[in-house]
Amino acid sequence: MTGRAEHGTRTPGRLDPLLTGITTEAISAAGGFAGGVYLRSGTPGLLRLAVLSGLPGPLFRPWWRLHVDRRFPVADAFRLGVQVVLPDATETMRRYPQFAAGLPFQFGSLYVPVVGGSTTYGVLTILRPSASDATEVLPDRDRMAQLAEDLGQALWKLEQDGEPDIAWDGEPLCVRPPATQPPAGRIGRFTWDPATDVVTADGRLHALLGVAPGRSTDTPQALADAVAAADSHQILTALRETAAGRPPPLPLPVHAPDGSLRLLELWTPQDMAVTPGPCTVRGLVLDPDIASAADGAADLLPEGVFCLDRLGLIVYANEQAARLLGRPRTRLLGRPLGEEVPWLERSAYEDHLREALLSLEPVHFHVVRPLRFTEDPPPEFHGGGDWLAVSVYPGPDILTCTIVPANRVADPAPELVPPAEGPSADGVPPLDGAAAKVTPMAPLYRPIVLAIALTEAVTARQVSAVVMQELLPAFGGGRLAIYLLQDRHLYLAWESGFPQGFLAPFEGVGLDARLPGVETLTSGRPLFFESMQQLATAYPGVPLDATEGSRAFLPLIASGRPVGSCILGFDRPRGFSTEERTVLTALAGLIAHAMEKAQRYDTEAALARGLQQALLPRRLSAHPRVETVGRYLPGTQGMDVGGDWYDVVESGDGLALVIGDVQGHGVQAAATMGQLRSAVRAFALGDRPPDEVMSGTNHLLIDLDPGLFASCCYIRLDPLTGLAKVARAGHPPPILRLPDGRTHVLEIPGGVVLGVDPHAHYPVTELQLDPGAILALYTDGLVETPGVDIDEGITALRVALARAGSPAGRPGGRSLAGVADRLTAKARHVADRPDDIALLLATRRPQPDRDR
Repeated sequence: MTGRAEHGTRTPGRLDPLLTGITTEAISAAGGFAGGVYLRSGTPGLLRLAVLSGLPGPLFRPWWRLHVDRRFPVADAFRLGVQVVLPDATETMRRYPQFAAGLPFQFGSLYVPVVGGSTTYGVLTILRPSASDATEVLPDRDRMAQLAEDLGQALWKLEQDGEPDIAWDGEPLCVRPPATQPPAGRIGRFTWDPATDVVTADGRLHALLGVAPGRSTDTPQALADAVAAADSHQILTALRETAAGRPPPLPLPVHAPDGSLRLLELWTPQDMAVTPGPCTVRGLVLDPDIASAADGAADLLPEGVFCLDRLGLIVYANEQAARLLGRPRTRLLGRPLGEEVPWLERSAYEDHLREALLSLEPVHFHVVRPLRFTEDPPPEFHGGGDWLAVSVYPGPDILTCTIVPANRVADPAPELVPPAEGPSADGVPPLDGAAAKVTPMAPLYRPIVLAIALTEAVTARQVSAVVMQELLPAFGGGRLAIYLLQDRHLYLAWESGFPQGFLAPFEGVGLDARLPGVETLTSGRPLFFESMQQLATAYPGVPLDATEGSRAFLPLIASGRPVGSCILGFDRPRGFSTEERTVLTALAGLIAHAMEKAQRYDTEAALARGLQQALLPRRLSAHPRVETVGRYLPGTQGMDVGGDWYDVVESGDGLALVIGDVQGHGVQAAATMGQLRSAVRAFALGDRPPDEVMSGTNHLLIDLDPGLFASCCYIRLDPLTGLAKVARAGHPPPILRLPDGRTHVLEIPGGVVLGVDPHAHYPVTELQLDPGAILALYTDGLVETPGVDIDEGITALRVALARAGSPAGRPGGRSLAGVADRLTAKARHVADRPDDIALLLATRRPQPDRDR
């Protein structure tokens, strides 16, 4: 089952009430002021916000979707299956700087994974006031954990009842949080029976509507006309939808004949799964009834006063607020603030509103009223371009706002300067017609969020992935292409969303080509095209990937040096405000610096990989009685080359089995590894005893003084007798699988790691390797997991070796290479591998006369 914003795409009466009910209960149980549920989506690796309670949805649009591999608390709770407790802003910044940069306000938060059976469906999250001590939050976390467990079991049961996989691919349901106080005002109730089409109202509803009982509310049409004649069609539609099992998730705001706000809430008492056909509808009409005396007194105040509920709806406004906001009071009530006062939707102002909603502390800021209103200004409004001072005083249920003229504001902040009228920044005149009416698709992106995300990206592909995951959705884009400059030609580094093969003809274009992606770099000026027609007019003959949409071409320039160009594609025509153009240009600079750093990294990494490949053995020394197999997996975090190595060397009439691990990663670790491998090989070729090999290598590393240490395990094996002599320097112990399938971790005494103590002693231990037994040497990357004891990893490897089977030649056996592949299979498929891995397996073949 996939939940969406449209009722027709989800099971009515099942998923929505379940999610909203748990969220409401969690907010109350955890002492929160807002909360929600993230669910997995139909897109792999993407979580979507399914329910948001206590906050205006559009104001938090950038957080509607999250990738599970990003460093965000919701993603960690889902990916790792752990509870995340952030008692205050300090702890949030310490653990999740990217998340804190986007919401740098004083609040605490809790995140609990929602698990049912063996499936993680999503994350239950609650926002709450800051706590001075994390222990204050722990009881709330425990209550949330129980609710998350209940939700997980309920979702699992839905799937067991025959529903497809539960996912969410639409916009979130925005619901009101549980009220901290009973609502003031008058309330009337009614019941409508669709079978008889009769409405039965109680006396309080008749009194509220001012009609005689039984006269004007006995039919749905009569009821709708009495409650709100202007909104009667909306009321009738809601009644029919509720009878069909699709009640509106929120109370409907409607307007009485005098323009005052009324709220209509509808529900069905029956279970739609049990009762077939239309259900009886019950309703409640609430008249907030702001006291007339208080209303009249507020109208005498010189300040404008208006109130918002926690979903951003205007529930009260005095006459002065209506004059300053430029809208009649009857039009403001019951409407979203951003919808009726669109000039308050600018990102700087929205940040202040988010702060008031999250921190619960008063917020004061200045706004600029535009020179003219786009539609229907009130006749008494004559001002324009004035500065207004706004204060927001948040409460548990509503936000009270004051607004007064502030024309004497000196040196307004640059981000508050109203956008200039006239042509666009790139010289292209503004669009006419429908395309010009397209508003920005999302609140402006905070550059610091992308900057912090880019610090975690190392390679050019990682930088491109961050841009795609972080920047593109924030601006509503659907296509991305990044080109990098090399030898005065542009080469494609990343593409997403473009038709297959469309960008191929542009690969390797020179800087003299007349293409927008080239000219934005050579001129250093971003190019914005609000429609594909604009693009075709500016560059006749240039192939287009679509007939509808808009494009932004951004130069990637770092410290005055050209790096490449970035193309953002949008599926619909849209305008680019001055503020958006400024932010996108600044973000392009961040991307350019990250790309320049990534190119340097890629160069160093290529050098290190080449060096390491040259230093690792191309083939292992062979013996007719001994089979050996080695495996090496580079790390996938940061510099993907390290100091792990293995080797098999002829040592007199025997074989030396060697495995080692140099501390750290990068070129220096690889170079040190090469020197140690050469030293160990030289000692082995001289058939030196294992303890002398360790001591000699230790002295060499100390003399080289690279600032690194290394672990090593050296085994001198006699292929004929199976006698092995072992010396160990701070390395994980070998594992021995006996021919009968039993396994043992060989607790061999050893000395300290190489490169630390010139007087270190490395004792030698003898062991017997029987034919058909397997000896496993490995580095810690194979057995070590962050936050888990290494002994648990060694035990898991021992169990895996026991299950891997006997080597070939024995009943049911597999090749030694197959055993090695089995032991490294899990690590090979882990995308986030923090360390490199080396594995060396050895087994003795049976004597020829035993094969007969």
